[in-house]
Amino acid sequence: MPAAYFLPRNELDRLFGALVADGRRIVGPTIADGAVVYDELNSSAELPYGRTADTAPGSYRLRTTGDRRAFDYGVALTSWKRFTHPSLIPLTRAHRDADRIVVESVLEEPPKLAFVGVRACELAALGIQERAMRAGPAGDPDHAARRDAALIVAVECAMATSTCFCTSMASGPEVDHGADLVLSELDDGFVVRVESDAGVPVVASLGLRAAAPDEVERATAQVAAVREVIGDPVAANGLAARLRTALDHPRWSEVAERCLACANCTLVCPTCFCTSVGVASDLDGADASTERSWDSCFSLGFGRVAGDANFRPKVRDRYRQWLTHKFSTWWDQFGSSGCVGCGRCIAWCPVGIDVREELAAIAPVSAPTGPIPWPPSPPEGRAPAALATITPARHVIATVRSVVPETADSVTLRLATNDEAVLDARPGQFVMVELPAFATPPISISRIRPGGLDLTIRSAGPATAALTGLVAGAQVALRGPLGRGWPIDAAIGRDVVIVAGGIGLAPLRPVIEAILGERPRFGAIRLYLGARTPRDRLFVAEMNALAGRADVEVAEIVDRAGPEWLGQVGIVTQLFDQAGWDGSRATAFVCGPERMMQATAVTLAERGVNPTAIWLTLERNMACGVGTCGHCQLGPFFVCRDGPVFSVAELGTAFGREGL
Repeated sequence: MPAAYFLPRNELDRLFGALVADGRRIVGPTIADGAVVYDELNSSAELPYGRTADTAPGSYRLRTTGDRRAFDYGVALTSWKRFTHPSLIPLTRAHRDADRIVVESVLEEPPKLAFVGVRACELAALGIQERAMRAGPAGDPDHAARRDAALIVAVECAMATSTCFCTSMASGPEVDHGADLVLSELDDGFVVRVESDAGVPVVASLGLRAAAPDEVERATAQVAAVREVIGDPVAANGLAARLRTALDHPRWSEVAERCLACANCTLVCPTCFCTSVGVASDLDGADASTERSWDSCFSLGFGRVAGDANFRPKVRDRYRQWLTHKFSTWWDQFGSSGCVGCGRCIAWCPVGIDVREELAAIAPVSAPTGPIPWPPSPPEGRAPAALATITPARHVIATVRSVVPETADSVTLRLATNDEAVLDARPGQFVMVELPAFATPPISISRIRPGGLDLTIRSAGPATAALTGLVAGAQVALRGPLGRGWPIDAAIGRDVVIVAGGIGLAPLRPVIEAILGERPRFGAIRLYLGARTPRDRLFVAEMNALAGRADVEVAEIVDRAGPEWLGQVGIVTQLFDQAGWDGSRATAFVCGPERMMQATAVTLAERGVNPTAIWLTLERNMACGVGTCGHCQLGPFFVCRDGPVFSVAELGTAFGREGL
């Protein structure tokens, strides 16, 4: 056990002085607008002495206790993520001069802070969010810098509020790791433990005496009493699996009748990390900047995708997403629960929804778990080794060599670059494409060639409209390549079935070229192509040339057509009706609208193609491209980080489930 020292109550400012002498600004609890919040402190006099908080579902009230304790208020309204994951940070600055552009990442120097008054549950939250922010192919450098610059002075709990349930989430009330110093507040002072090398010089500068055995015993006894008071209100063992089998529980609709979708729970939560990016520019778009801000999976627009569709349109969907992510799919993504039991979401819910009650109703211990509705973990090997060099701060400037019109609303940009990482892209990967003054969309690569790559883009919004309007000589900024590509090697020695719907042919084009480049290594090759109308067909000359080859079978169909079209009319799965091949030795690659891919996956399975050999690319609402904003979550997966290419077997029932 670390050595324990004693700091008299009237000498707490000496600790503050030692932290300031270490070059740190102090952040701790204080009172503002009738609540305890975390803010910058000038002295210990600003602590909430003699105040405690009475909490209940939908209720938070401060009251005076009559004593001089500084830390008997439960947890503050705000959380420490305000300082490690701020609500607004700059990301990039960009300038455009005619066709030339410059894009620079902004990484601010983090302040050197000391967090004073961090609870055990909040220490757990800092660790949970740190794992989330450092995960993926790039991580979040701003969060890493801010967290690394902070020194943690934790405080063990001497009281509990009625909304606490840290004991169920294995996150408290005892502080056993993660802090630099730990304080246990007694009536006459503080027992101080040193838990890290960074804390040693701070305590050494104070010249404290050793804590007496009875002082250590009182400190231990009061935190043990808190554990007894809280009890074990949430049956956490097996909860993740029980929630997975309760996705259709009627309680989701019942709680949605009460839920305001106000996002209070996500804003006060110490681990929620969902964000969106805003773009600002001058009037002519020559100078622009981007900023990242907090967002919430409860926001209606958070699930909106191109074409103004929304894959979580109902409050029921969004509440289910939040609760199942916190207590179930977070385990798949980051190896822990996303909840620490601080109880903020209960106290600050305007209508008093209590997650403890909802979990007991939706996923009771007595509920049979049944079959797991999707695989228990994301696919192995999801991040190719090449991604280790990719960071959000790395922008590659590429030049548009030519613009090839494809359809009325689609073009192919032929880009030139000598960047080795970009040229090392794999079929199925994507790049983030940035123009000053516009959002940064993810675009799949439609051709990889020496000296550059092709991007086939359909105009579906302001950003893609600007990209499709570029001319030869213009420049764009790229981040990538990103994502897990098509497993072409898995198809060697097997028949290959490629099914494309509309613009979905673009990500499949590199697959076709890679397979034809090593034609003897594959069996029969069959292409099934669908489009809305004959005029919406992509790469017409290339596909006609393929149709003329004896070693490739090509079939096309359109949704609707006039008398000028002599081919088939209908949906792409109708092309399989007259097919006589056996799918048991086939590997399939599919891309198109989600409903088309769902129907195609069913049809392929009926023809004998194993779900492990049916590969899809899911280009849902990807935003950051590296798995740190939360927009593209699908069950246990982040599409941009774990995909965008998945097998049907990997996705399980997560694929095609409404509202997920």
